[in-house]
Amino acid sequence: MLSAAIQILAFALALLGVLGATVATLLPNWKVSVNGWSSIMTPISQMQGLWMDCVWYSSGVFSCTMKNSVLSLPAYLQTTRAAMVLSCMVASFGLCLASLGLKCTRWGGSHRAKGHTAIAAGGCFILASFLCLVPASWFTNEVITTFLTTDLPDSSKYQPGGALCITFISAGFLLAGGVIFCLSCPGKRTTRTDYASPVDPDRFLLYQEEQRRRELQTECKHLKNRQNKTVQLQMDEVKQEEPPQEKPAQDQKQKIYSSPSKLPPKDIKDSYSLQEYV
Repeated sequence: MLSAAIQILAFALALLGVLGATVATLLPNWKVSVNGWSSIMTPISQMQGLWMDCVWYSSGVFSCTMKNSVLSLPAYLQTTRAAMVLSCMVASFGLCLASLGLKCTRWGGSHRAKGHTAIAAGGCFILASFLCLVPASWFTNEVITTFLTTDLPDSSKYQPGGALCITFISAGFLLAGGVIFCLSCPGKRTTRTDYASPVDPDRFLLYQEEQRRRELQTECKHLKNRQNKTVQLQMDEVKQEEPPQEKPAQDQKQKIYSSPSKLPPKDIKDSYSLQEYV
């Protein structure tokens, strides 16, 4: 994933693009007349925009007239209107997503979730840039074609105005910011759980404590298993080294004198005395 500084640069470019597209949509100088008049009450310049037509007189008076009828407008002008409004809306939505996907912000979820949000914001910026480029190119082509093909006098011909230049520049800013945000790929999915962003100190400390607690539990389990194995081995060694237990003396005596011909000395004495007596 890209660094926070590059993401901030992309956010600044996108913000400039949104502001430029909004200003260009409202400006009245999408095409400007070529003629210049010398009289005081005649117009010096005539301008036509997406929403109004304006005239600037040599006396310093600047007057504008709104285009109220939509059906009377040519197709390229209606399309340019709709595309520019839609471009501003999509770019504004992309700014909201980009603020969530920035690394330097505390909201937006985990590291991986921020990456996906940044990619979505980049997609919105790229779409908004194309929505600026396509109608502006069409509008420019219509103005240049009309200027070169018609046999009207120069006073009735128009050339591309400053609003078109602002539109192309804004589209470039949006495209650059969108491409940079789209490079914020979180990478391949791993079995490791998502960690908290280091920018959030509280969540990062909680994550570290949890990791330490898990490591301690694992070490305790290993130590218990080792102790159990050691005790078992010692018990087995003691059992193998133990001599066979000696049987009681009484059992030995019983075995010695179990035969009737072998009697203990006392019994033999008693038998002799009995014989003498008889």
